[in-house]
Amino acid sequence: MTPNINTGKHIAHIPYIIRQELPEEYASTEELIERAFRKVEESDHREQCLVCRIRRADTFIPELSLVAVTDSGSIIGHILMSRIVIESTDGERDALALAPLSVAPELQRCGVGSALMRESHRLAGKMGYGVSVVLGHPGYYPRFNYRRASTMGITFPFDAPANCCMVRELFPGAISGIAGRVRYPEIFFE
Repeated sequence: MTPNINTGKHIAHIPYIIRQELPEEYASTEELIERAFRKVEESDHREQCLVCRIRRADTFIPELSLVAVTDSGSIIGHILMSRIVIESTDGERDALALAPLSVAPELQRCGVGSALMRESHRLAGKMGYGVSVVLGHPGYYPRFNYRRASTMGITFPFDAPANCCMVRELFPGAISGIAGRVRYPEIFFE
């Protein structure tokens, strides 16, 4: 089922909806992801390849692969959240990794990314997931309540600045008692 989740959203006078990505849209989504990261200096420019690998993994959650689609059927945004584990002192805790968030370059800073973030967080919480992690821009994600993971006792397996490694509760108290190392599936390292 692919419900129309957020109808009536507008950006630059272009109406769009946010809904689950369909398998027949994968190629269009990958092209969007490539364009969105093309000029990002910090990118390895392979985010679309990561998305392909995640889709084939058992950590893929189709309901959390969302697209923003215009009335004409053009995909203008995409967000993906997949299952990861935080190896906590009291055992493994299920969590989600947000990676990546992509918006068509010509429509960035128009609210599409924000709408995708809010909807993915809402759906993930509704599905029972309590924690999301992201390796991302420290100037963008804190506005969505992402905080530096190290302040919560959570570490990442990447050589990345601490202020880029962030975590967010998807419902109050979800992160309580979680401290440890984020374990990403091997597909993130290929």
